[in-house]
Amino acid sequence: MENTIDRKKAARSAFIRSSAFQRLIIIAVLILLYGFFYIASPSFRKYTTLVQICSNMYYTLLMAIGVTFPLITGGNDLSMGTGLICYSLIGSYLMRICGWPLWAAIIITILMGVTMGAVNGFGVAKLNVPPFIMTLASMMFCRGIGSILTGGFSGTWPDGMEPGAGFRSVFRLVVKTDTGRMPVPLGMVWMILLVIIMSLVLNKTRVGRYTIAIGSNKEALKLSGVNVLKWHIFAYMICGLFTGLAAVTYAATFSNITPGQGAGFELNAIGAAIIGGTAMTGGSGSVFGTFLGVLLISLLQVGLPFVGLNADWQLLITGCILMGAVTIDKMRNGK
Repeated sequence: MENTIDRKKAARSAFIRSSAFQRLIIIAVLILLYGFFYIASPSFRKYTTLVQICSNMYYTLLMAIGVTFPLITGGNDLSMGTGLICYSLIGSYLMRICGWPLWAAIIITILMGVTMGAVNGFGVAKLNVPPFIMTLASMMFCRGIGSILTGGFSGTWPDGMEPGAGFRSVFRLVVKTDTGRMPVPLGMVWMILLVIIMSLVLNKTRVGRYTIAIGSNKEALKLSGVNVLKWHIFAYMICGLFTGLAAVTYAATFSNITPGQGAGFELNAIGAAIIGGTAMTGGSGSVFGTFLGVLLISLLQVGLPFVGLNADWQLLITGCILMGAVTIDKMRNGK
């Protein structure tokens, strides 16, 4: 009898310390917050509010998925926000000034992200530069090069009736109904597919296994004969890839791109990953948890103005949630 009780207690304790328990807490908070906004503001109940929540998620979710991988290795990437704006501005420069077609600008925009990810990964994994310093330097470089190329002016991607403007409908489609024109957040379909794909990559492939192993016990992985340098750099390249994708998504969602606009974007992405259960010390993480973290931040960004609270309150509440997530992470890891 006592053994049975002990086993139940051990199982309960193990569940509470698991990342699944943290994700359940986030889901509960999401339900409570949505219910609060729904009751407090009749305007929040409109369909367009859901569209806005989804649209706010796109570029942050892509960055958050990407940074989940360096975080799991025990690293970080502070260059994502300014990198996103830099790549978008260079894409605009290639189209507006150099006359490049849209498809070529999209490819170059994404490749710039991958290249910067490789540079960050090489600096961290090969040169042993602390991730904070390496990615801070990259952030400054991206901010400088974006401003120099554009002369400090805003950049734009095809919009309205311009050739190539149809690429925006990949993320937001407007359909005609009996009551008028209705926006459909089509981008959410692609985001969910990416969450599923990257969850499989993290949990079912060598990429994911080695990424987790680098964060939990890099020396043991080296002794087993794995090329740790290659996989460590690859984790940062994944982050760069998703930052490049986020740059294209941002350009498709907003009309103007201004130098310096991306400062702080990376904090939302990193915060979402940590809220979603990615350990700050590395060794564990969840793409689905990251998705929930981004959804929570987007819900706060959209919902708080409906109850008369400005962006400062969003920062305050997100900070409190992040502190709670860090506390749970420490308790879960027994630290």
